[in-house]
Amino acid sequence: MAANSKGWFNLEAAGGAIPDTQFFEGDSAFKFLGLTRTQRLYGFIGCLAAGFVLSLLGSIFLFLGSLASFAILYAIGTVISLVGTGFLVGFTKQLKMMFKPVRVVATIVFLGSIGLIFVGAFVIRSDILCIIFVIIEYLAYTWYTLSYIPYARTAVLKVFGM
Repeated sequence: MAANSKGWFNLEAAGGAIPDTQFFEGDSAFKFLGLTRTQRLYGFIGCLAAGFVLSLLGSIFLFLGSLASFAILYAIGTVISLVGTGFLVGFTKQLKMMFKPVRVVATIVFLGSIGLIFVGAFVIRSDILCIIFVIIEYLAYTWYTLSYIPYARTAVLKVFGM
């Protein structure tokens, strides 16, 4: 390995192959740390992976019957995944994008379903309701994500005959 190599996955050595797109523009939430684009991308991927693992662990606890552990781990996992976007676009820009008219309904349903998971776990104590709220959350997140892809929502609606 060369002396100036920074590891097996070195985006900096790619000669600036990461384009300066909307994901690296503006004021990142972590700009004050002086992170490079590569470090910000690693932070995003790390948060996404950690969030996924925590949500998966929470889901395992749900099927083991521990609603409290499920709700806490699942919610923390979801929030950590969302925090990861701060590495790319910054929290302020992410919030503005989330509440644009095209995404506001999906965002509210998504965030509301996270709260409803807590209600299902701690107030109602129903594993079935928790599963329903998780499904609603995933559907809302999928609809939210599709809003960033031109004509994706239209294509999905056509597939389902709507």
